[in-house]
Amino acid sequence: MPTSISAGFQTFRSNLEITDLQAPVVATRQKRVREAIESGFEVLDSFLTGSYARDTLIAPLKKADVDLFTVLSSRYYQNQTPQGLLDQVREHLRQTYPTTPRVSKNGQAVTITFADFMVDVVPAFNRQGGGYLIPNASSGKWISTDPKRHIELWSEANEFHQGDLIPLIKMLKAWNRAHSERLRSFHLEAIAVKLLANVTITDFPSGLRYFFAQAQEATAYQLADPAGYGGDVGAYMTGTLLTDANQGLLRAEEWALEAEAAIADDRIDLAFDKYRMLFGGYFPAYG
Repeated sequence: MPTSISAGFQTFRSNLEITDLQAPVVATRQKRVREAIESGFEVLDSFLTGSYARDTLIAPLKKADVDLFTVLSSRYYQNQTPQGLLDQVREHLRQTYPTTPRVSKNGQAVTITFADFMVDVVPAFNRQGGGYLIPNASSGKWISTDPKRHIELWSEANEFHQGDLIPLIKMLKAWNRAHSERLRSFHLEAIAVKLLANVTITDFPSGLRYFFAQAQEATAYQLADPAGYGGDVGAYMTGTLLTDANQGLLRAEEWALEAEAAIADDRIDLAFDKYRMLFGGYFPAYG
């Protein structure tokens, strides 16, 4: 077991990786799901998006979800409400996958829960002027977005940070998962990309602590879709959820500060304990 901070974070990074989510498996699953959609809808295009495409998925595989963005003919847009379209896609996939444990409507997608990992099917339409329109089951409205641009932005930001941004985002997602997942995955990632835009990630301990400190204020403000289509990716963050999320971020900042203080005092064992409080079992035990 590791006995230094650098070794601890190296093991931490390794623990976050999904080594058994192989590209050929994803490609095969995507092909079959796309064929299922094409058997009931006119599909103009489909491609992988989400955390898988942005390289921000974290282990375990059982909780991983791969987003399949499916661009449909505009005739469905003219004939369906956002909820109606998701219901139609869900019912068709239920018929196609009758033995799959769960096919459910989930926010802006239909989730197929396979035995190994989940696939989120996001129905979409080409948007006049660029980007895409996707349904929002919660608001009953169409959302303008562009997941291809998100992938480009994340890649550019990660390159700016010399490859350290994506690993740090994965660490933040481990913290979020270990503490009730109050922040939605894309919202958390978008906050990190924005807060760290003009900041140097000197090391992971200070980078994490900086995020926890700054994010407490950031969650209270609107955050437009990074692709430039307006809206607020954190619109769900209201009431007690916002209060609880900020309390969680404050507590995380305190633990991160205590860990850094322990490092400065050469109490590496204590620093490991603090990081395990932050990240749960993802972070290794000392020694």
